[in-house]
Amino acid sequence: MTTPRYDASALHNYARDLLAAAGMPEDKAQGVADILIEGDLLGHTTHGLQLLPSYLREVESGSMNVEGQPHVIRETPAALTWDGRRLPGPWLVLEAMKKAVPMAKRCGTGTVVIRKSHHIACLAAFHKRATEQGMMMILASSDANSASVAPYGGLTPVFTPNPISFGIPTSGTPIVTDISTSATTNGLTNRLHQEGGKLPAPWVIDGHGKPSNDPAVLFQEPKGTILPLGGLDSGHKGYGLSLTVEALTGGLAGFGRADPKQGWGATVFLQVLDPAAFGGSQEFVRQMDEVARQCHAAKPAQEGRPVRLPGEKGFALAKQQAAEGVVLHPGIMEALKPWAEKLKVAAPAAL
Repeated sequence: MTTPRYDASALHNYARDLLAAAGMPEDKAQGVADILIEGDLLGHTTHGLQLLPSYLREVESGSMNVEGQPHVIRETPAALTWDGRRLPGPWLVLEAMKKAVPMAKRCGTGTVVIRKSHHIACLAAFHKRATEQGMMMILASSDANSASVAPYGGLTPVFTPNPISFGIPTSGTPIVTDISTSATTNGLTNRLHQEGGKLPAPWVIDGHGKPSNDPAVLFQEPKGTILPLGGLDSGHKGYGLSLTVEALTGGLAGFGRADPKQGWGATVFLQVLDPAAFGGSQEFVRQMDEVARQCHAAKPAQEGRPVRLPGEKGFALAKQQAAEGVVLHPGIMEALKPWAEKLKVAAPAAL
């Protein structure tokens, strides 16, 4: 059976029109659609259009606010803190980038921290907007409203997967890392549990402390948890990274796990650095190009599988899918069908 493909611009318009029909203003609907489609183009299928039905439910229930702007809590020449008022997360991050880049050009660095954002989707989808301007960007997120990852050595969940990502400019394809500080994500474990699938490795631990590759242990009593990055062997490293993300997000925002829960959302740390203010933009690129060259030149551990840089596979896939059509994970279009019927928005046909 041939896997259906969809025109990327048609999918974008579909997402935008569904959000707008649900009541989201055009600029916010456009921004959210941009990031969701970029996630699917890059191959991050758990953080692309798969999120849209949940976003639409949040808009319908009022849990995602769609009107107005973030509130400024504190502002200095190189730092800005917002109350995101549970506005759409992807749109908030795009707006934060519009603030952070000019700050970095003036001061060398610009940082925006957002408390009470809604979910921000795929972190990797944002970075190219900064690297195309020669900027390096760091983006991290946590969600104090839930917990699915235990601290190393424990069985009680404290953290969310707490992703952190970096966008690094080069003379060619930027280097973009997007990693959870846990062994896997909620999006993947939820999807595999619904499909009856298994994880590639024992990335979760059951409620009795036994490692497992079955995401079902996260939903059974006593409930298991996702392991920190590094697993049972070296999970102290992921634990340390999780704590760091908590400090960058909830700590700097002054709002997090010490406060009452407000529903699915995010606390966000975004920092842009201008290499021109440090060793110089040309020197930055020269150094990163050489690091990239050495990585590419490294002898591969498996013949026929050359070393790649983070982001290369995703950008190549995005280019291919933009030209040939986007392959969506099975079930995504079916999950959107009731919303399309309810909101009277025509779904795009497969190519």
